[in-house]
Amino acid sequence: MPAQATVLVVDDSRTKRYLLVSWLTRAGFQVIEAENGADALTRVDDDHVDLVVLDVRLPDASGFEVCEQIKSRHPAMPVIHVSAHAVDVVDRTQGLTRGADAYLAEPIEPDELIATAHAVLRYYQARQRAELLAARMLALADTTVAAHAASTFRQLLEAAASGAAEIFKSPAVVVGETADGERLAGVAAGQGLGASTVPWTVEDDSAVPVGTTVRVTDPAQWALLDWPAGDTVTVAAARLREDRPPLYVVVPTKTQTERTPALVQLVQAVAAAVEAQRSYDEEHRIAVTLQRSLLPQRIPEINGLDLAVRYEPASARTEVGGDFYELVMLDGHLLLAVGDVAGHSLHAATVMAELRHAVRAYAVEGHQPGAILHRVNELMRTLLPNESATLCVLLLDPTTGRVRLASAGHLPPVLNVDGKVEFVQHSAPLLGVRAERPADLEFVLPPGATLVFYTDGLIERRDATIDEGLAALADVAAQVDEDLDRFCERLLVQLTPPEINDDVAVVVLRRR
Repeated sequence: MPAQATVLVVDDSRTKRYLLVSWLTRAGFQVIEAENGADALTRVDDDHVDLVVLDVRLPDASGFEVCEQIKSRHPAMPVIHVSAHAVDVVDRTQGLTRGADAYLAEPIEPDELIATAHAVLRYYQARQRAELLAARMLALADTTVAAHAASTFRQLLEAAASGAAEIFKSPAVVVGETADGERLAGVAAGQGLGASTVPWTVEDDSAVPVGTTVRVTDPAQWALLDWPAGDTVTVAAARLREDRPPLYVVVPTKTQTERTPALVQLVQAVAAAVEAQRSYDEEHRIAVTLQRSLLPQRIPEINGLDLAVRYEPASARTEVGGDFYELVMLDGHLLLAVGDVAGHSLHAATVMAELRHAVRAYAVEGHQPGAILHRVNELMRTLLPNESATLCVLLLDPTTGRVRLASAGHLPPVLNVDGKVEFVQHSAPLLGVRAERPADLEFVLPPGATLVFYTDGLIERRDATIDEGLAALADVAAQVDEDLDRFCERLLVQLTPPEINDDVAVVVLRRR
């Protein structure tokens, strides 16, 4: 039992109240008094009370009723009934049934009162510690899930700081370092107040050992917010590897219990989430670098044609996809292809590379777009039987503007002629299935006309249908910038969400 537990003595008899207060005070308790039920309810609401010693008979209400109201407002507040009149079995039974934790009948021995108070407080304080720890473990679980679900490092720190403020019901700071060496702090001023990230520099942390350490220090060393006056801060640091910077969680010391179990588990969980995000970001960066290396390294310069491309990988928390494009001159004709392999993984990127090289090889052999798609399809069904992809292939004579186009389930290109927009439809099954394919689509691209090829990442959004996405693309493509690079950029800015959920490939072709 902590020193100076506070006991509220409720009795309308001044003499009896004096005796009870004297016994409890000599036993080391801090004691406050109330003369009736209304006064008692006010004191338990307004003051810090650890235990109530309550007379059964009060001038304004039954002690049983007052006990029930105390328990309804403060379920974890213990109550001991005392009585000089209601002393039979029925009274004792009613008192305990209606919420009392003990029932003492007069004459009361001082030692019996003190022993009963200690016993009741031991039980309730153990219960309060267990409930506190359970609540903190539940909030810790929620914080761990939120930290691992964060898509950026800043969001992770903010989720961790908000979670720490919720766990300890206090201000909290979480400090970590990005893969690029930038030190940031997630700061939450209190429970339910949200969090933000700010740049932060800590002292040299090279001496922080691998593992988890906890220390108490001066709040001035972590002056990121207004800490509670008169208190120190407890700093937990977790370092998972020698070559990784430590992660810090900082909270007021008065929030901590013996051995700081919740704080230690929190800093370990957040450090693990940081490490997982760092590893994923490194893998994603490698995969994107590989994927970019498999795409054309330069755009051919062709008399009479303007070309521009954009390739944007999905946001950092999404795996790379199989989007690709091809631009190459063969026998005086431009070969243009745009495709998308199903799935999002490094495997999808490698399948994309195989399809791109196959398209180039069959085009070098002199095949027309439909024949190229047929041969690529047979290759997939033979060597990649579990894969599927969409692909659009175009051969263009730059001199005459004559076009041969074939599609395999790919989204239709957009054609802009003098500001009039239409989709070039060529419906055909995607690659990976055996089915009849229509003849190539043939037309002449007029001077000044623009064709826009793209993958589904440009138009698909979680909050809109595919038809709405196509309509939005048609609206944006109704006006083509003189600079096609600027036009591509505008397509991405106006059509894709801030956090791209799928790879985007865009190829724009204009005949001068």
